[in-house]
Amino acid sequence: MPGQGGRAARRSRGSLSHREREWRQPVKFSLFTLALAACSLAGCEQQPEGEPIARAQIGGGGSNGGAADDTPADEVEPTIASQVESACRSVIFENTSLTHCLAVPARHRIATDLSAADGGNYRSLSAFAGSHDAETIAFAMNAGMFDEEGDPIGYYVEDSDRLKTLNTADGEGNFHLEPNGVFFGSGESWEVRTTADFLANVSDRPEFGTQSGPMLVIDGKLHPEISSDGESRLIRNSVGVDAKGRAHFVISNAPISFGKLARFYRDELSVPNALYLDGNVSALWNPATGRLDTGAAIGPLIVVEKRASAEE
Repeated sequence: MPGQGGRAARRSRGSLSHREREWRQPVKFSLFTLALAACSLAGCEQQPEGEPIARAQIGGGGSNGGAADDTPADEVEPTIASQVESACRSVIFENTSLTHCLAVPARHRIATDLSAADGGNYRSLSAFAGSHDAETIAFAMNAGMFDEEGDPIGYYVEDSDRLKTLNTADGEGNFHLEPNGVFFGSGESWEVRTTADFLANVSDRPEFGTQSGPMLVIDGKLHPEISSDGESRLIRNSVGVDAKGRAHFVISNAPISFGKLARFYRDELSVPNALYLDGNVSALWNPATGRLDTGAAIGPLIVVEKRASAEE
């Protein structure tokens, strides 16, 4: 099943955790009794330990009392240790559950991957995970849109080898909702540009690249054809690069509109340029938490690897 691009382009589819001080052995039992009584009257209680930054409460009924049905059933509940190590965190934006994964140039390397050693396309994160060491992977997700065979329908570069040229054709479907764009980079430099900008200003071939569409945010503004919170809602994923050069990957854990996803980038992440990758087939592998999404066949992948000499 192709990405949302369709035919070739399918129709639109802590404070420190406050611990009670241990009572030293009292001089007299009566003093201990009085102190304990005073503490009880004052409401002394051991406070919960502070949670790591990477962890966010999702589901279970938020302030609006909603049911916890936004979280995928197959998502593994992460431990505190795994959350500290994870590049991904769960967040709630406008009552919709999202997973936000952050790639930092000093700590991560980004690559694209399409085919296994035998030459066949992976078509799933499970197949990719089965042939790679999870200890080296921060996370991976589907890249730009693809055809029935799982091949990219737009610009695609892997290991500096261009396997598909820039697609500037007119057509139907989300891929052709201009402006569309390209996520690309080399070394520690990553960018998202519109297709027109990329064509006019990028002459050197990057180490990786994937084209998709539409753009969600262009120079800090929402795509002009995207409504605030339209009726088209799917599980979707996307990527954007902030002013510090960090890449922000987002996958929704519940159906989401283009507008809401775009606003998350603009309003919450302050990302000036963000690109929609795909929908309905969106999937994430996060080894740190054990999440490995399965479902419809996918095409090319974006892989975020850990740098061996990552600076903490």
